[in-house]
Amino acid sequence: MYIIIVGAGKVGYHLARLVMTEGHGHEVMLIEKDRAKVDVLSLEFHDAIMEGDGSTVEALKEAGANRADVLVATTGNDEDNLVICQIAKLMFLRPRTIARVNNPRNEELFTGLGVDASVSGTKLINAIIHEQVRAGDMMIPLLTLKAGDIEIVEVQLTRSSHIVRKKIKDLTLPTGSIFIAVIRGEEVIIPYGETEFQPEDRVLALVKRESEQALRQML
Repeated sequence: MYIIIVGAGKVGYHLARLVMTEGHGHEVMLIEKDRAKVDVLSLEFHDAIMEGDGSTVEALKEAGANRADVLVATTGNDEDNLVICQIAKLMFLRPRTIARVNNPRNEELFTGLGVDASVSGTKLINAIIHEQVRAGDMMIPLLTLKAGDIEIVEVQLTRSSHIVRKKIKDLTLPTGSIFIAVIRGEEVIIPYGETEFQPEDRVLALVKRESEQALRQML
């Protein structure tokens, strides 16, 4: 399967890395218009990243959108993500389109304009926060995604947890796992490299089922 991801921010970067390390032989192309970011990430992604404006026909054509199976728009701008998906649909016909929606109010608009699937991180986190879970468990599966046996799990940190007082950038996560949110009191934190874990944090992680035990041991 050939997958094009537009936008090499946190979402696009982690998605591309996860897909490339899954071991299913997927081909990935990450499109990013910031040259400095492309130069840095090319050390990791090599030929799987290119500089270009993914909201233009020229960049999508160069990336091979005519043979893509899936196109994912993950930029931080809803208008750009909508344009990217519409160009892919109208000009290249074949790709299934998935868009990141930063404002949940835009989800209905995206669906009405032909985007196959939209993902709102805000709504996902809100749903997870309100998910009923079993009290007392350290790691609780909240949601299982059938495709690929991926789970979203919640981790309740204690003072003795191995990752407390450590930053994400200093950790080596098991293959097929990423942190997607940290709930600290009433605050929801979108984690990045400098995020430092504190006792009593509730950490939400996306993890492949075969990596769950390794993640549990790490924590």
